[in-house]
Formats: sequence, structure tokens, C-alpha cells
Amino acid sequence: MGRLWDKGEPLDALVLRYTAGEDHVLDDRLVAYDVRASTAHAEMLHAQGYLDDDAIAAIRDGLGALAAEHAAGAWHVELADEDCHTALERRLVDRIGEAGSRIHLGRSRNDQVLVALRLWMRDAVADLADTADAAADALDRLAERHADVDLPGYTHQQRAMPSSVPLWARGFASELRDDALGLRLAARRAEKNPLGSAAGYGAPALDLDRDATTARLDFAEVHDPVTAVQLSRGKAEAGVLFEAALLAQDLGRLSADVILFATQEFAFVTLPAALTTGSSIMPQKRNPDVFELARARTATATAALHEVMGVTQKLTSGYHRDLQLIKAALFRGVDSVLDTARVIAHAIDGIAFRPDAIALAPELFAADDAYRLVVDEGIPFREAYRRVGERYRTGGDSVE
Repeated sequence: MGRLWDKGEPLDALVLRYTAGEDHVLDDRLVAYDVRASTAHAEMLHAQGYLDDDAIAAIRDGLGALAAEHAAGAWHVELADEDCHTALERRLVDRIGEAGSRIHLGRSRNDQVLVALRLWMRDAVADLADTADAAADALDRLAERHADVDLPGYTHQQRAMPSSVPLWARGFASELRDDALGLRLAARRAEKNPLGSAAGYGAPALDLDRDATTARLDFAEVHDPVTAVQLSRGKAEAGVLFEAALLAQDLGRLSADVILFATQEFAFVTLPAALTTGSSIMPQKRNPDVFELARARTATATAALHEVMGVTQKLTSGYHRDLQLIKAALFRGVDSVLDTARVIAHAIDGIAFRPDAIALAPELFAADDAYRLVVDEGIPFREAYRRVGERYRTGGDSVE
């Protein structure tokens, strides 16, 4: 058996390599999801009378065995397969014979890949959100370990007002939990079942039960009308990548603070040797590489988002091969943010603040001085602001 679209003519090897691109490698992570969707589709075909009892039993057992073997590393999607869909169906036919060739009835690679991707996205979003929450929990532990440690707060990179380790850590924790919520909400578009839309125009000659596959795959709803499915390509992916990029940005800003605080000029924190790397030339150096790379990898998530949106913009309706390129950007962006979130969640527990190295200069309390004048003397804030500012400009002390 050749590729699902083969009609007997040979395909130029250079064209195969170019058109398949990375798909045979990328699709290894979709095999389990394609098996799950294919099983649900076959069970629906059986219920609708298109598969007999022997065929559905053979298909169900064959797909289950292929999934287990793939998970064990016994086989992988090959370039000659082009994608996981051909790889599975070819192996299924080899294993169970003619019954395996019946599984594609009423579907296309278009809805087949999309359902696998949406199932994958649901799991990926859950992993990202859970890891963001884990990083937030680590920040809460950091706040508890240093509950009484003051910090200067900064605006414009200048010391501004009093802060503390709990305020700093819990501020980031709050935003990471908001990122986790945003990710979970972004899964909304991935909760629509595309199976049965086939190449984008359904299979009107067949009596397909799309509600049945929706229930079997735990989707929230059927994606309808069928012409909307291909128009939606890239939207769920972009939504997930947008929220992932926001998470990456928060992790990057947290990392930027840690890098600054770890400099000898600040010396607010110490990092254990296990979290840092050395220099090949300077024996004394320990470098916060983990945090520097976390800061830099914000660019990967943002670039992946732009890539997905760049592929889909200005396409006419219906399917286009351009849409294949969304997959690589989606996986790359999600993988990068998930790796960063995991390492930062792990690293936070190793950060230790140094109260002995942190001092709050009197001018950090200038705003408090102004507020105290308003409360004690009943004067307008602008007058209090002027008086305190003048006192600091002329070298006076804070308000007693």
C-alpha cells in the first residue's frame, strides 16, 4: 500500500522530500491521537452499518497493538509514509488485511490530521497550564521562605518605593496563574470535533454520525458547518501560541529580575552551583545561563505565533497545502515554552535572597512621607508632594 492519495504514478523523490518536509518526524507525536480518533471513527462506521462485527473487532485490536508498539519504539513514521495517517493505515492493512482498508470511509487526511492535532493541543494546553501553576507554587514557597525580607521596588530601572520578596514573588505567581487560566480558555477552539468534515465539504452520500465521534472523543461540540472547519485552521493553534507567548514573557521577565539580582553589583540573591554554569576562561565565574536562556526563548514562542498567522493570512477558503506548515511552528512554540516553564519551576526553589545585602534608602519612603503629611495635616496631596520633594532636593530628612 502506498500513501493515502497514491494513484499508482511514481512521485519524484525530491518532490516527496520537499512536500513531506518534517511531517514524518513531527507526526510521531500524533500517532497515539490518530489511533484514538481512528478507533472512534471506525466504531461510528460500525454503528452506522458500514463495518461488520468482524471488521470492527480486527480494526480495534489492530490499532491498539500498533499504538502499543509505537509507544515502545518498535516503529516510527517514515519519509516514505509521508505522515502518520499513511503509516498507520499501511501497517493496519498489512496486519489485518482488507478490513484495514475500510477505515478511511467518510474522512480525509484534512479532518484526520486536524482531529489528531486538536486532541494533542488539549493535552499540551493542560501540561502548559499545570506547569505554569507549578512555577507559581514555587514562587509562593519562595515568598514564605523570605516572608520578612524587604526589597526596593523599581520604576524606570530606578529605585522607587519599598517592596518585599513576598510582593515580588507573589506578583509573578499571580500572573503565572493568570497565564494558566488563559491557556485553559484558549483550548476552546480545539474542543470542536472536525471528524466527518472530510476534505471540507462533508460526505453527503454517507450517513455519518458526527455526534457519536464527538462523544467518543470527549469534544464539546461538533464543528459545523463542514465548510467552517478548514476556515478554522490555525486559529486554535494561534490562540494556544498567543497564551503560551504570554507565559513565556512572564517567565522571561522573572528571569531578567533574577539575573539582575544575582549580579555582584546587586547581590540580592545567591544561586546554587547546580543552577549555574562556569566559564571556560575565568575560574571564578558562575553564570545564570538557565535564566538567560529563559529570557531569550520568549522570542521562540512569539516567532511561532507569527509564523502560524503568517501561513494562514490571505488564504482563500478550503484546504491548502500551506496549512501543513502550521504543525512545526505549533510544536516548536509549545515545546519551547513548556521546557522553559519546567526548568524555571524547578530553579525557583534554589533561589535564596540575602537580607544582609539589601538596604532600603530613605528616599524610597518619599511617597509614604507625602501620604503622612496629607493624613496628619489635611493638606492636598500635591502640596505634600511639593514639600517632600523640596526636602529631598535640599538634603533634608524624611518626615518625622
